[in-house]
Amino acid sequence: MRVVIVGGGPAGYVAAIRASQLGLNVTLIEEDKYLGGTCLHRGCIPTKVLLHSASLLRAVKVSKEFGLTGVNDPSLDLTKVQERKRSVVRKLALGIEGLMKKRGVEVIHGRARLCGLHKLEVDGSVYEFDKIILATGSRAAAPAVFGVDGEQVVTSDHLLNLEKIPQSMIVVGAGAVGMELASFYSTLGTKITIVDMADRLLPLEDEEISAEMQRVCRKSGWKTYLGVKINKVEKGDEVTLYGENLDPEGIKAEILLVAAGRRANLEDLGLESVGLQVNRQGRLEVDSFYRTAVEDIYAVGDIIPSPQLAHMASHEAILAVEHIAGLRKEAEESCFCPAATYSYPEVASVGLTEAEAKKRGLDIVVGKFPLAALGKAAILGESAGFYKVVARAEDHLLLGVHIIGVQASELISEATIALKKKATLEDLAATIHAHPALAESCHEAVEHALGTPLNFMPRESRK
Repeated sequence: MRVVIVGGGPAGYVAAIRASQLGLNVTLIEEDKYLGGTCLHRGCIPTKVLLHSASLLRAVKVSKEFGLTGVNDPSLDLTKVQERKRSVVRKLALGIEGLMKKRGVEVIHGRARLCGLHKLEVDGSVYEFDKIILATGSRAAAPAVFGVDGEQVVTSDHLLNLEKIPQSMIVVGAGAVGMELASFYSTLGTKITIVDMADRLLPLEDEEISAEMQRVCRKSGWKTYLGVKINKVEKGDEVTLYGENLDPEGIKAEILLVAAGRRANLEDLGLESVGLQVNRQGRLEVDSFYRTAVEDIYAVGDIIPSPQLAHMASHEAILAVEHIAGLRKEAEESCFCPAATYSYPEVASVGLTEAEAKKRGLDIVVGKFPLAALGKAAILGESAGFYKVVARAEDHLLLGVHIIGVQASELISEATIALKKKATLEDLAATIHAHPALAESCHEAVEHALGTPLNFMPRESRK
C-alpha cells in the first residue's frame, strides 16, 4: 500500500515514521527546503530557545540572592541568541532528515496539489497513491486591519528573527504565542502592552490562572487592555493602535506584534478536484479516525478542528496511520491533550476548567496549593503561582488540572496520565511524591480537595 503524506511538520514526519514501522510504502512531501514544519522552524522550538536564554538572564540578575558574586550588569546579546537558535533548529532538522533516510521514507520537496482521486501533482509531476494524509499545518493569522509589514507591524515569524531589542511593544493577542513573546522581550527590557478582544489573559485557561497571570503581569509593569475591538493602526515614528476600550488618542509603541491566532494552510491544495470543502472555520472536518468526507483522504494537525498544538498533531498522525494499516478498529475512547504556555511564569493545563465542569452541570470539588508554600519553589526562588485540581464530587474522579508557575509544562504530564487512566483524588493522594520536588504541589492540591491539606492552611471563604 502506498501512502503519501503532505506536510513535513510534527504531524507529517511522525506519520511517515509510524507508516514505515508498519511496513507501508511511504512518500513524504514538503514544500520547504527542510523538514520540521512551523513547529521547528517558526514556532515551538525557536521560541523556546529564546525563552531559555531569557530565563538564564533572569537567573543571573538575581544570582546575588543565591550567594553568587562577580556578576555585574548582565545583558543579553540578541544576535548571539539568534545564532544559537538557528544552530538548534538546523541540528534538529538534520535529525529528522536522518530519520527519514533510516526509515526508508521517500522525501520529495515541492508544492503538492490534489489532481483527482488517488492522484497528486508535485511541481508538474503526478504521483498515484492508495491513501493520503494531509498535514499541511497553519500560519500566523494577520487580519488586514493591522497592515503587517514585517518591520513595524509584525507576526511571530518576523519577531523570531529580530536582532534589535525594541524599547516598547504592543502585543495583540493574549494567548500562548503573545504571552510567550511578551515574556521574552519583557525580560530584555522592552515595555510591554497587551491587547486582546477577550476579557482576560489566556482566555482558554481556567479563570483563576488568568487572574494570577494578570497579577504577575501587573507586578512586572505590563499594561493590559482587554475587551478591545480594534479599529485602526497608524504607522509613523511609532505604531499607534486605535480601538474600543482603548485610550481615545490610541496607544503607541515602537513595534506591534499580531498574535491573533493561526490559519490552516488549505489554499491551492486542489481540494475542489476531489469534492472536499472547508468548514466555517476554514478547516477540514474528519471522523474519529481522521478520515475526511472523501474516501482514502485523511487529515490531521492544524487543518482540522482540534487544538493547534504540535503534540496533538503527532498523536493524530499516529492514530490515522494505524487506522490505514488496519490496526485500529475502534475510535480512541478518550483524548486528554495538555496545553502549555512557556511564558514567565509558565502555564499548563489538561482536562476541564472549573467553569467548564460547572457548565456541564457537574457537582465538583476543587483543590489548590500555592507554590509559595512549597519547599522546592522556595529553594528555586520561584514562589509565584499554584497547582489546581478539579474533580467530580460523587466519586472524586479527576476532571482537570491547571498549573501556573515554574516548570508547569513538565508537571502537567503526571496529570495527563492520571486523567487518561481515570484516576481519583484518592489515587493521587496515595502516590508518594519525592521531597523536595515541585511535583509535591500535585499531592498537596489533591489533599486540599479531599479536605485534608497538609502543608498550608487555606483561607476560609468570606461569607
